[in-house]
Amino acid sequence: MPLDTFISSLFFSYLVVFARLGSALIFMPAFGEVQIPVRARLSFAVVLCAALLPMTPVQAVMPTAPVAVLLLLAVEITIGLWIGLSARIILSALQFAGFQAGQVSGLANAFGPSFGSFEGATMVATLMLISAVAMIFVTDTHHIILRALLSSYVIFPPGQIMMADMTDQILRAAGQSLYIGTAIAAPFFIMGVVLNLGMGLANRVMPQLPVFFVAAPLLIGAGLLILAVSMPTILDFYISEFRAWLGGFKF
Repeated sequence: MPLDTFISSLFFSYLVVFARLGSALIFMPAFGEVQIPVRARLSFAVVLCAALLPMTPVQAVMPTAPVAVLLLLAVEITIGLWIGLSARIILSALQFAGFQAGQVSGLANAFGPSFGSFEGATMVATLMLISAVAMIFVTDTHHIILRALLSSYVIFPPGQIMMADMTDQILRAAGQSLYIGTAIAAPFFIMGVVLNLGMGLANRVMPQLPVFFVAAPLLIGAGLLILAVSMPTILDFYISEFRAWLGGFKF
């Protein structure tokens, strides 16, 4: 094989790997956060794909037809975006839980700063999102993310796509995200029901009681207390569920 043909084939195989892994890293939690500069994310993706290229089953063979090249790259980009969006859907469980907790405890301020990965994130949701991203690196879950990206080549060989399975799995991810978010927000729901029921009974007993001015500090104080007590358990529960989802990527 001539040297120029070998180099072009090797570069094309790298481009195929970058099409999948780079697309996945755009939305992947911890790696695709909007707080990270775009140049840093792009540089990391370029280096990571070069490091993982020998571990992928992508062959250094370039199709002769231009249509086949475009079709292969389109399939790989679609699979990468599907992987990243599925992981981002799992992360959105914290956005849902934080929004519900903020609404119940009176900590949802529309004018508060939002540093999360989702538009309109409340301060509680932002705290949960940033803490979860930090825990992904602390617990070495990012290694499992990279392993799952490599395992995607076992499920979807290069150039092959199964739309039915991808649709089914993204629906499962959405259902799992809703379950995680509801489970995390459950203590705040219980707290809100108990306190509002108590305030309602107190208002019936003493109609002159300014319920709003009395209930608001109680809701905020109880919400902060529950958040402080349950935050370690929340992060541990989410990381375990996220790792389980990544571990089951070898279906």
